[in-house]
This record gives sequence, C-alpha cells and structure tokens, in this order.
Amino acid sequence: MTTPVPKAMTPTVVEAAMGEPVGEERVQQPPRRIRQGWRKAVRRDWQLYSLLILPVLFFVIFRYLPMAGNVIAFRRFRPGGSIFGEEWVGLYYVQMFIQDPTFWNVFRNTLILGALSLVIIFPLPIALALMLNELRSRTFKRSIQTISYLPHFMSVVIVAGLVFQLTAARGTINQIVTALGGDAILFMQQAEWFRSIYVGSEIWQTVGWGTILYLAALTTIDPQLYEAARIDGAGRWRQTWHVTLPGIRPTIVVLLILNIGTFMAVGFEKVLLLYNPLLYPTADVISTYLYRVGIISSNFSYATAIGLFEALIGLTLILSANAISRRVVGASLW
Repeated sequence: MTTPVPKAMTPTVVEAAMGEPVGEERVQQPPRRIRQGWRKAVRRDWQLYSLLILPVLFFVIFRYLPMAGNVIAFRRFRPGGSIFGEEWVGLYYVQMFIQDPTFWNVFRNTLILGALSLVIIFPLPIALALMLNELRSRTFKRSIQTISYLPHFMSVVIVAGLVFQLTAARGTINQIVTALGGDAILFMQQAEWFRSIYVGSEIWQTVGWGTILYLAALTTIDPQLYEAARIDGAGRWRQTWHVTLPGIRPTIVVLLILNIGTFMAVGFEKVLLLYNPLLYPTADVISTYLYRVGIISSNFSYATAIGLFEALIGLTLILSANAISRRVVGASLW
C-alpha cells in the first residue's frame, strides 16, 4: 500500500524521499552508455584511430625516450662509455654554466633576439591580415598573398645566401649607399648590425605565412556584427577595434602563448649560417653555444645541463602565459 504524497511536496522532495538523486546530483551522474562510448567509438572507427599509431610512435621514440638522456646533466659522460654517464657529479655542471661569463652573454643575446622577435615580428602578420581583409580586388589580394607567402618555402640556406649577397661589401645595399654618397658598411663584420639583419630577414620570410591563420579566423566573424556597427555610426577603425580584433582574439592568444613557449629557442639554423666569430658578442645564442660546446667540443654533460636549463625556462614561460591568458582574456591552450 503506497503512502499518498501531499500536494505541497515538490517532485524534488519526492525524489529525495524515495532515495533518488536530487537536482544536480542526478544531472552530474553520466549514463553508463556515455562512460562506455569511447570503446564503441574505437570499435566503430578503428581505421581512423589506427592512423594515430605512427605519430604516437614517432613522439615516443624521438621525443619522450630521449628525455632519459637528460640524466647526464648530473653525471660525468665520457664518449664511448655508458649513455647514462659514468660518475654522479650532482649540480657540478649547473654551477659551471652559472659561473661562466660566456654563458650569460649568450643568455642575454637569446633574450634580446627573442624579445625583438616577439615584439616586432609577432604583430606584423595580424596587421597584414587586417589590411588584406580590407582589399576589395580579389586579384590584387591573391597577388599580395602569393608574393608574401613565397619566402616561407625557401630554404634557410638560400635565405642566408641572399642575406650575404645583399649585405656584402659590394652587395646591393652598399651599392645604394655608395650611390647616395655614403661609405660602404661591412655589415657581417660589425656585431651591432646582426640583430637588425636577423629580424629583417625573419620579417621577410615569416610574416606572409603567418597571416594564413588570421585570415581564416577573420572569415568566422559574423557579417551582421559589421552591419550593426555601421548602423551605430562606427567607421572602419572602430569596426576593426570593436568587431574584428575581438573576433580573432582567441587565435591571437593561442599563437602568442605558443610564441612565448619558444621564446628561448631562437632560430638555430639561421643564426648558425649567418654568424661568425666577429659577430659572437651579439649573434651567439644558447642553441649555437650548445652546438659548439656539445657537438664540436664533445662536452655533452655540460651542454645537456644548459639545454635542460633552457627547457625549464621555456616550460615556465608557456605555463605562466597560459595561466595569465586564462584569467585575463578567458582564452588559453588548456
């Protein structure tokens, strides 16, 4: 015999009296079919998931397993001996690079080049994408895109060769300087010119390619937002500031976080190809210093300690940038 339920009792009270989950508790309990859904998805689409096998193996073999070699930063490694070192030395190599004035000069150069790349090069693809988005002639727009994209597909060796040709004593730039009545400048023999040359070549090679993601993000903005802004009397600048930039803000934030994460990893190949001993005071960065110390001088333990230090700084930067972005902007990588 069932007990009659008073009319004043709500369904939630009845559920609580009968021992059933109430409100959010009932909603938060996932059905069993959802908990087992991934197994059915794997069985149903196993051909697609099988495509992940090779990429996962690549990262495990060439990215994660080599991390075990970082132990030689704390052990003395001798060529021909154990890959994990012969003798435990603790923080000996860490103290060595901390007390090395050459390392701190290299560290300062890395920070300066990284900051210049982040402050100067990062905003330029955004500006170029906004300008291309305003073009009405599709032919002209595609021509500009093609011209700006092409340098990205050129080898770094070719780019370095072009830089040498342009900045040579009798190169194009010096021919223009002398034609205007000036004296030829030995760009690649004066350390103070290297940063300008490096940043300029990076702008020419990367800015056009960097606009692709921003142009794709611009296509997702609702055109009705622009119509509403025009009705409210907003001009092109106000539409850009209040509609366009907020629309691509998540893309900007994600790319900014990724750039901050690689802040310390200044382009090794280009610097190695462009610099020489005369340019070491401004051109030598951590990656090239590691190459000379680790590969050329075979001081693997010392180079590993410096590389581990660089990796920890990069990890700290990307975690900090992600946390700040999530709190301030509301967009982040994770």
